[in-house]
Amino acid sequence: MNILLWRSEYGAHGGKIPVPLDLVWRKILTAPDISSLTIYQDRRQSGFCEFSTSVEQEMAKLDENSLPPEGLAARAGYQIRLNGGTGLGDITNRVRFDGRLQFSSLRDWRELNLKISSRDVTVEIHSLATNQTVALEITADGSTELHVFSFADLQNPGKLLKTIAGNSGGGFLGGIEMPGLQQAAPLAQNLRWQATRERLMFGREPVSVYRLETQLLQNKIVIYVSALGEIMRVELPGNITAVIEGWAKP
Repeated sequence: MNILLWRSEYGAHGGKIPVPLDLVWRKILTAPDISSLTIYQDRRQSGFCEFSTSVEQEMAKLDENSLPPEGLAARAGYQIRLNGGTGLGDITNRVRFDGRLQFSSLRDWRELNLKISSRDVTVEIHSLATNQTVALEITADGSTELHVFSFADLQNPGKLLKTIAGNSGGGFLGGIEMPGLQQAAPLAQNLRWQATRERLMFGREPVSVYRLETQLLQNKIVIYVSALGEIMRVELPGNITAVIEGWAKP
């Protein structure tokens, strides 16, 4: 009987069942647990990252024996944080990042704060949806420059990327080829995500997961999300993979 139920739920569509993208996005924004991922590039460990939500931060304050109060997500609001560090090619070229995204009650983004730093340069990005602007602050060689771009300026991402690269010197953009980024950036604004539900092996146990997939310059970007919204695995171009503990290494 269990086999028949499994087949009826996962047997169609090659084991993948289409689901609404908004459903998965809502799961991610209200995930009660932190996602701690190890980053690999070309199958070699290169760094780590942590993904958490405002709901997880509120849950962490509760006594482990207490039930979460009703309306916790509404009280905590919608916010996600991503922080970590990784290497880019040369082991001495380490990059750290720390970012926060805040959303409205309708889950539309409202504010972005992102800091990326290496040995030689620090870049801070701040944006408010109400202002329709992006402030870019670059600190290198003991001096700081501030640039403010309108959302219209971002229709030409090469302008933004050249501003960063022109001030990074031997920093974290030194090993990145600009033409490829300039071509990819405008396409990233129109990425079309597909969401499915499937069953995959996690360790020795089959688990139900959501799979988000899109394509950028003929390269797939894939994100696996648990039923509770935890980020379990991310596959990016450039043979970069981030996996949660317990998932088989790439």
